[in-house]
Amino acid sequence: MFSQGRITINRKKAVAYIGVLLVTLSAVAIIFEITSNNTSSGKLVRVACLGDSITRGYGYPDKLQSSLGANYTVRNFGFDSSTVLLNTDTPYMYQVEFNRSKYFLPDIVVVMLGTNDARTDYFKSIKDFVSDYLMLINELQVLESEPQIFLVKPPPLFNNTLSLESENLLEGIFPRIEQIANDKGLTAIDVYSELENHPEYFPDGVHPTNEGATVIANEVYEAIILSGEAS
Repeated sequence: MFSQGRITINRKKAVAYIGVLLVTLSAVAIIFEITSNNTSSGKLVRVACLGDSITRGYGYPDKLQSSLGANYTVRNFGFDSSTVLLNTDTPYMYQVEFNRSKYFLPDIVVVMLGTNDARTDYFKSIKDFVSDYLMLINELQVLESEPQIFLVKPPPLFNNTLSLESENLLEGIFPRIEQIANDKGLTAIDVYSELENHPEYFPDGVHPTNEGATVIANEVYEAIILSGEAS
């Protein structure tokens, strides 16, 4: 019995060590990439796209890279099912991708979260949304690169099987994102308004088609250009 328990403990330690090693290796790779970019072609403007599966797997960061051009390097730090709220199964702040985004030392950060916070069971903790989002923003604002931060009001929710409620998004998530943007002096990007009349861009009611991702990328691009960050 003692031996079996010891093996279990050792396995847990091994998993923890592997996790730390992966984060460390990822950080080293990102730092190496930053150094290579800065020495080979001048300092590129680093853009970090933070978000959930809509960011990770549906192409808007790639389209944003194409629009911004060769003076920028856009990196995708999306993580599936992630939330602003910390009292959920997948808070974005607790994911490796968030740490990787900070090692990237971005000049610009685009955060598009909130969709999964509209899930029926998660929404019960909506009172914590502002404080949890501010924690995430504060961690970004203390980075050495002093990034400009954009908050995106996510795309609309149509009929879906994921318990994501449009009413929660409109009445609970959006007003809080706007409040945070106003209080922190940040730019809020509204992709919702450009997409609310296009249910055909969301076959499963949540995730965009290529056309939907293009609209998102265009709105983010225009916000960056208008901010004066574009060279």
